[in-house]
Amino acid sequence: MLPFDANLPMRPPSTEEMHKTVHSETVLETDEEQVAFACSLVLSSAGISHRLSQTPDALILRVTADDVQKAQGQIQAYFHENKNWPPKPVDSHSSFTPLLQPPTLLLIGGLSLFYSVTGPWTDHSFWFTRGAGDAEAILANGEWYRLITALSLHADPTHLLGNCLLGGFLFHFFCRLTGNGLGLFSMLLTATLANLINVVLHGTDHHFVGFSTAVFSIIGILAMLSRQDLTQTGYHRLMPFMAGAALLAMLGSSGQRTDLGAHFFGLCCGLLTGWLLSREPLLTLRHSMTFQTILFFLFMTGILVAWKSALL
Repeated sequence: MLPFDANLPMRPPSTEEMHKTVHSETVLETDEEQVAFACSLVLSSAGISHRLSQTPDALILRVTADDVQKAQGQIQAYFHENKNWPPKPVDSHSSFTPLLQPPTLLLIGGLSLFYSVTGPWTDHSFWFTRGAGDAEAILANGEWYRLITALSLHADPTHLLGNCLLGGFLFHFFCRLTGNGLGLFSMLLTATLANLINVVLHGTDHHFVGFSTAVFSIIGILAMLSRQDLTQTGYHRLMPFMAGAALLAMLGSSGQRTDLGAHFFGLCCGLLTGWLLSREPLLTLRHSMTFQTILFFLFMTGILVAWKSALL
């Protein structure tokens, strides 16, 4: 529909139109001048003769009795096409800027510094003996802390470098969307859940280490958060899954020591977490500094308690 000038002057009716007005019927009565002029232009564009008059209380649009049905159809079509116009202003919670910059360098630096202490994965390494993912120790002995401690251990420098480069890049943009506390806590919780599922399905003969489960959790979360229009239908709803699956195929299914199960379940759990993070309560709570601070300390507490349990 073309824009119109609300201040457009009304043309004087012709003699023929004045004669028809005697037998005219009202098709619109409104106190909004803009709506009245818009409907007048709609009828003019459809070639329908009409008369726009003004009373002390309203503006009235009249047409001849023969054109009533056609005029009403044109006006109803106009209102239907423009029912969502102008668009509503974006809610304040939809735009989010974290108060603090994402701790990307802190995360990457922490993983690198810890690797300089633990060294590569060997059978006799104190750190890997105590903290590496061991399905039998987890399921039979209840050493659940290994689901978390394994995330901070890496098998070799190449393993560490890959997770730091890809993980750091994704983590930075992830925390820009969620805030630092919510981002760190949801990442840890999702990766821990993914490790648990992987352990249960693999059985007791399974060992694992690495931050890659958390990386693929972030990929899943970001894929779901990127779905801004929650009213999408059909194949559009599958796009987050297809994007995550493509990244899994390219980045997470090759390599001699690649734990495909951890990557796959990290991605799946990330998609679920991303759906939860896109819900109204968490979209609003991420603006709360108190909420972010509590979740940041819960993240730090989870890491410290897990390693304290491993070293006792």
